[in-house]
Amino acid sequence: MIAVIGDFMIDHYLWGKSERISPEAPVPVVEIEKEEYRLGGAGNVVNNLLELGADVIVSGVVGKNGNILIDLLKQKRVDIGGIFIDKNRETIIKSRIISSNQQVIRYDKETKKAITKDFEDKILGYLENNLDKLDLILLSDYEKGVLTKKLTQKIINLAGKNNKKLIIDPKRDFSKYKNAWMIKPNKNELSFATGIDINTEEDLIKAGWKLKKELNLKYLLVTLGKDGMALFGDKFIKIPTVAKEVYDVTGAGDTVLAALGYFLSENDDLIEAIHFANAAAAVVVGKVGSASATISEIEEIKKKFDNNVDYKIVDLKKIKQITDDLKNKNKKIVFTNGCFDILHLGHVKYLQKAKALGDILIVGVNSNESVKRLKGKNRPINDEYDRAYLLASLEIVDYVIIFNEDTPYELIKTIKPDILVKGKDYEDKEIVGSDIAKEVILIDFIKGKSTTTIIEKIKNAK
Repeated sequence: MIAVIGDFMIDHYLWGKSERISPEAPVPVVEIEKEEYRLGGAGNVVNNLLELGADVIVSGVVGKNGNILIDLLKQKRVDIGGIFIDKNRETIIKSRIISSNQQVIRYDKETKKAITKDFEDKILGYLENNLDKLDLILLSDYEKGVLTKKLTQKIINLAGKNNKKLIIDPKRDFSKYKNAWMIKPNKNELSFATGIDINTEEDLIKAGWKLKKELNLKYLLVTLGKDGMALFGDKFIKIPTVAKEVYDVTGAGDTVLAALGYFLSENDDLIEAIHFANAAAAVVVGKVGSASATISEIEEIKKKFDNNVDYKIVDLKKIKQITDDLKNKNKKIVFTNGCFDILHLGHVKYLQKAKALGDILIVGVNSNESVKRLKGKNRPINDEYDRAYLLASLEIVDYVIIFNEDTPYELIKTIKPDILVKGKDYEDKEIVGSDIAKEVILIDFIKGKSTTTIIEKIKNAK
């Protein structure tokens, strides 16, 4: 579970079109066709985490007009026990008028003053009460008064003492982030914090090491827009961006924070987490307004820019997230399974035909133990990971999942494919999962092409 603490606000969108100029002033007249409220600020971090399938708790302070924000959280089934109402504040509302996907103007209503000690204590108490079930803490600081210096330092100290990773999206007062596990400024914020004009990579490196040392950070991650990200840990590492089309950078920082938190709550590989966050950012900058990225959208981006295909090898939890998202987009899912012990032409031709039946091809692969039970003690020839990776390397295969049972019934029950594909040798036989898939299609094998044939040929060649 991930905690998100910070400045919660409302993103208010007025969508319309403009076909004339006002006679009162040289400004466009926008005819509003749709009005929309979304979680903004720290709430946008929550949006992104929920889209990725994370379990989230939240804490912050809203104003007397905070019902819209609280209702938005309730709609997403987020526990509002950590949201406290201060009747002396305004809930922050950022209103944007958008005409033909172009933002015309934004106007804000907000309170920026620091919250009182009473509310600091409430937030800290809520965090302490939920600390045992947390994997990670995210602080989303928009400098609107919730993350005061005292509260931020108390949260950092609490996280450190309890060995909880903590990542902060910072604003201008960097002194309050001292001793944090990681902060994530952009290049301009780093320049402001250090007083160093950053025009070259040498300037970036100088500023990064300076800030990391001054604040005694475990990690400093600097977002560089079109130039990617730079990590300062034990050494300096630069990770290039994968974004190609940028329509709107609104909320991209929130997406990076959420993607980092989500990945690190499940996996300790920081470099992979940054690559994942990079891909998530590439998704949202290609959308209009404060947006979020789904697992399948991130994986699609990674397909294009990542030479490592490990991301295509997924577990049961992730394949459910992916397939649920794909179904919402009306994508036709094809599933097949097998041992695929020695990948050969017959396999590839079979998979090509399977892929042609739909939009997404998911391949279930028998684990080592499962193959032994089905094929005998001398099989498999190749390890389960090797077999999965080779399949994932094929462009026609979208996802691979290893299963340990003798049949993939539970897997098929989770995926609920539109089409279940098997070999023609299953004609007139009972096919596992046929009661779940919408359609079962049998595909001819290429005569003489099989793993058994290859093994016999190798044996006879000795």
